[in-house]
Amino acid sequence: QVHLVESGGGSVESGGSLRLSCAASGYSAGRNCMVWFRQTPGKRRERVAHINSDGVTSYADSVKGRFTISLDNAKNTLYLQMNSLEPEDTATYYCAGALAAKTRCQEYDMDYWGKGTLVTISS
Repeated sequence: QVHLVESGGGSVESGGSLRLSCAASGYSAGRNCMVWFRQTPGKRRERVAHINSDGVTSYADSVKGRFTISLDNAKNTLYLQMNSLEPEDTATYYCAGALAAKTRCQEYDMDYWGKGTLVTISS
């Protein structure tokens, strides 16, 4: 059985940093695409960053230069380092993983989801 468990969320002031973790079990984190999404109430889920099976990363324009996605294969854990946080980054952050190889890493490609971790940025 696959489990993705996020941690590291919390409340920080604008300009601060957080590092989110997504521990995977029953699933090889580096095998296929893994993605960080975020969502706020009443808004559509947004793809924040992803890393594909070749290790290539990609970011939403809104977080480019501030967030870094990475993978520790030994720990089977996905990370999201978030710097220079802004109130607009406030959301619940979810990690997700694809079962199939070579996907576009879109939301519809994801087969496994964590339950999310809340990030709150105060101004």
